[in-house]
This record gives sequence, structure tokens and C-alpha cells, in this order.
Amino acid sequence: MIFLIAGTGAPYSSSINEYLKKLFYQAGYHVVQLSSPTSYDFMSAASRFATPGVSREDAEDLYRVMQAVRAQHPRLPVSEYYLSGYSLGALDAAFVSHLDETRRSFNFKRVLLLNPPVNLYTSISNLDKLVQTRVKGIDRGTTFYELMLEKLTRYFQDKGYIDLNEALLYDFQKSRQHLSNEQMAMLIGTSFRFSAADIAFTSDLINRRGLIIPPKYPITEGSSLTPFFKRALQCDFDCYLTEQVIPMWRARTDGNSLLQLIDQVSLYGLEDYLHNSPKIAVMHNADDLILGPGDIGFLRRVFGDRLTLYPHGGHCGNLNYRVNSDAMLEFFRG
Repeated sequence: MIFLIAGTGAPYSSSINEYLKKLFYQAGYHVVQLSSPTSYDFMSAASRFATPGVSREDAEDLYRVMQAVRAQHPRLPVSEYYLSGYSLGALDAAFVSHLDETRRSFNFKRVLLLNPPVNLYTSISNLDKLVQTRVKGIDRGTTFYELMLEKLTRYFQDKGYIDLNEALLYDFQKSRQHLSNEQMAMLIGTSFRFSAADIAFTSDLINRRGLIIPPKYPITEGSSLTPFFKRALQCDFDCYLTEQVIPMWRARTDGNSLLQLIDQVSLYGLEDYLHNSPKIAVMHNADDLILGPGDIGFLRRVFGDRLTLYPHGGHCGNLNYRVNSDAMLEFFRG
């Protein structure tokens, strides 16, 4: 049986998790897909504190869910357990594996980290900076969203029909309406800003902190969330970390400084374990935008020949390539 942990803000059924599910199921594995601890469904149903971002706490929540899933299928024949995750889910997988060394509930035979952040704070800082990109054609009279809508409108007019699917972006980038590098950076940054807004909103609502929603404001199915959505969009990952994660972390531990938290929530906090655990491997891309200076050096030093580093692929952009898929299956088969 293999457990798959989704990336930032993603539910268990994210497109990458769905692909990985099919890959491993067709290879003969039982597959369990898990939502990211940063997704609203996990935060509302499975998180103790609904403030994801402290990796050890997130691992505790994931581990409890994994045990509950297994308990629901006591007669399922499982000889060995495996673990994987992509992006933030890969970082979570490393901490879940470390937790299992003491709990011994699964005794994972192999663990594969796909495009993990090395320094979580560096990764979120890189993503937050993307929305600050200067984009030609955007000024006080024209927003980025209006520019995108105009481009998509002309694109679909040229095609003669509207077809929204996973191949859209590839085809769109081959058209005359393709996005420049600056516009693509803004699009990626905007996507992650939405994820940050979802996390900040959900955590604030569940804990009634009053940062986005007044503590006693009644929220029902018919409530308009527009004003709160606008307020949440003003809070990037760094804002969420400062206003919600750090206060919660300080209240629960003897931690104090930001540097101390950064070390605890990143792969640096597991350096000795990762270096000495032959069952854990990493697949990454040298041009991944979530990596910072020194991160690739850290991966090479810690994992050695257990690191597979592709020259290109960006962030999780080549997981479904045949060579990559074969390498994943080969790793788990030993």
C-alpha cells in the first residue's frame, strides 16, 4: 500500500495525485490519496489546530488520518507500506516517515519525495515574489485579470470554440496570445496567492481569531464571502506565517525566533535522519522555482546517490514523463 500526500492547498483528488494513483495502482499497489494539511477539507475535518505550517504538527495529523484509513479496511491484505508526496506533500512525507520511526505503525519500506521544498520559508518567499512582477500593459486602469481575460477571449475567438481542459495552457502558449515570462510569473504567483488566501481564511474562521472575519460574525451557507475573500487575498504566505502560524507555534512550544521555526519546518530539521535513512530518496528539478541558493547542494550532500536531479521540469512539471514515471516505479520495486 502506498500513501500519496498532495501539495500546497490541494485536495486528495488533485490532478498530480490522480496521475500518481493511476501509475501505482496499475503497477499493483493499493493506493491511498491524502489531502494536504493546507487544504480546507483537511483543515476542517482532520486537523487539531487548523493552522498548518508547522511540519511536525502536520505530520501528526496526517499520521492519525493514515491510521484511521487502515482501521477502516482491517481485512485488506497489505504486506508492505510505502509513502510519497509532491511539493509540500513531499516535505510532509519526510516528517511522517520520521514520526513513524518511533511510532512504528507502518514501518515504511520506501519513501519518495517529489520536488520538495528544502527551506520552506525560501519556497514561500519565492512564490510570494512572483505577484510583484512588473508586467507590461498593466497599470492603474488595467488589471492583470482583465489582461488575461482579453487574451483568452481573443484566443477562443481564433479557435472558434471554448474548450477548457488540461491541454489548454500548452495550446494557448503556442498561439499568438501566449503569455510572456513576466505574465506567466504573475499567473503562477496569483495561483499561489489564492492558495494562501484559502489557508488564511479557513484557519481564521475555524479558530475565530478575528484577523479576516470578526470573531462573532455569523457565517452560514448564504453568507456573502466576497469582502472576506478580498481581505484574505491581501494576506500572502508570509502574512499567514506571521499572523497565525508563529503565534500558535509560540503558544504550544518554547520556540521564539523566526529562524528557529524555519529550521524546524524544513528539511534542515531532519538532516541527520535523511542522511542516514537509505529508504528515502528525492526526485527534483534543477530549475524548480521553489529552490533557493544552497538547496541543491544540501540535497546532494544529504541524499547522495539517492537524489535524482533532472536539469529541467520546473516545479512538478515532468512527473508524468515516461522516464520519470519508470524511475518512480523502479525505486519502489527496489
